[in-house]
Amino acid sequence: MTDGTRPDRLLADAPGDGVHERGTHGGRDAVVVGGGLAGITTALALADAGVRVTLLEGRPRLGGLAFSFRRGELTVDNGQHVYLRCCTAYRWFLDRIEGAALAPLQDRLDVPVLDITKPEGRRLGRLRRDALPVPLHLGRSLATYPHLSLAERAKVGRAALALKGLDLADPTLDAQDFGSWLTAHGQSARAVEALWDLVGVATLNAVAGDASLGLAAMVFKTGLLSDPGAADIGWARVPLGELHDRLARKALDSAGVRTEVRTRVTSISTDENGTWSVQVPGETLRADAVVLAVPQREAHGLLPDGALEAPGHLLEIDTAPILNVHVVYDRKVLARPFFTALGSPVQWVFDRTEASGLREGQYLALSQSAAQDEIEEPVAVLRERYLPELERLLPGARGAEVRDFFVTRERTATFAPTPGVGRLRPGARTKAPGLYLAGAWTATGWPATMESAVRSGVSAADAALSALGRPRPRHLFGFEEAA
Repeated sequence: MTDGTRPDRLLADAPGDGVHERGTHGGRDAVVVGGGLAGITTALALADAGVRVTLLEGRPRLGGLAFSFRRGELTVDNGQHVYLRCCTAYRWFLDRIEGAALAPLQDRLDVPVLDITKPEGRRLGRLRRDALPVPLHLGRSLATYPHLSLAERAKVGRAALALKGLDLADPTLDAQDFGSWLTAHGQSARAVEALWDLVGVATLNAVAGDASLGLAAMVFKTGLLSDPGAADIGWARVPLGELHDRLARKALDSAGVRTEVRTRVTSISTDENGTWSVQVPGETLRADAVVLAVPQREAHGLLPDGALEAPGHLLEIDTAPILNVHVVYDRKVLARPFFTALGSPVQWVFDRTEASGLREGQYLALSQSAAQDEIEEPVAVLRERYLPELERLLPGARGAEVRDFFVTRERTATFAPTPGVGRLRPGARTKAPGLYLAGAWTATGWPATMESAVRSGVSAADAALSALGRPRPRHLFGFEEAA
């Protein structure tokens, strides 16, 4: 173990030769590889059904790419993560770990949009909903949206109705790009920037021209055209580590899951009896079911021969980066909890002061998706780029002292939602009995979001429980009824 843990700590009843034999659970032992949201969900679901579960995570913490760390006296999230009311699986997850109150939703969708190209006093527009049926719930907001002309607003409405009519089950949508579809439906470059990409870049991690029409249609149909409240935004008012590590680990412990961090799996294999062996440094774990809840390239490296018909597809699923810029001011410069910007490299800005534990001043986090052109830029270059932009957007920042400026980079934050990616994403089941896949990159129908990760964990657990002859926990699938 990399933390110096004794080899027999992994499983207290392991025999002296370092091999843990199956216990007396009668075909109810599972190993989940990966402690992100997908792996945590899988482990909880299996344990709730009476399966004995061991969860293995190579990092020193749980949470995957949605985590926190300490920087001086601050607790910093690696990046800003949000979810929507339509994210019923992630909402179930929050309830399951008793964290829903720490990541509340807006009462009603309300997104401030600042256009830096307009004179001060006329920069603010809002995307918000009314308590009316779809699509009337957005009618007033669209009709008064100042960042588009009257003609552009009318064309947006017609495109939204056309989008609503698309069949998400149509496989041809995956092969088309969203940008070309928008152009064919009369959307100007300004409309794409001020509306479609405003939402799409944040949810897909790609601009319209680089995104699959199928995934984009899923986002807009589900988030904006399914239910009046579907796009209401929620985000953690505490550090992500409080949710995805501390509370998740507490839930896992309560469910009887054995959780081991700093424990990297080196190989998996099966014998003639269908028993799986999971190899970690100094240990071999035996199980009836194994779930690989790790990134697609790592999963490819662990898959045994014949587990997937086309394992090379996993290597064809590209990744996309997200850059996060963190600025600590000596005073309050932003009066609202968040905003998004037009005419600026700045995308979404969130106030993280209270969540970080900052006692004086204000801490802003900028979330920059689809950041291929900036992900390797030196901090000094990013500082020179973003501090003046914040001063242009926020008058209060012009006289404020910058007490700290730093960046976090997730070079492989999500899978790239490019046209054709749908055919590359595998389902939860493999051709190897007892081996399953989970992760936001699997075939959930969603882009790479926390919602997709949780849904993948549910799918993997459902498949494993079916094979093990275990009943599905009723509470686990409650979100399907709410969807």
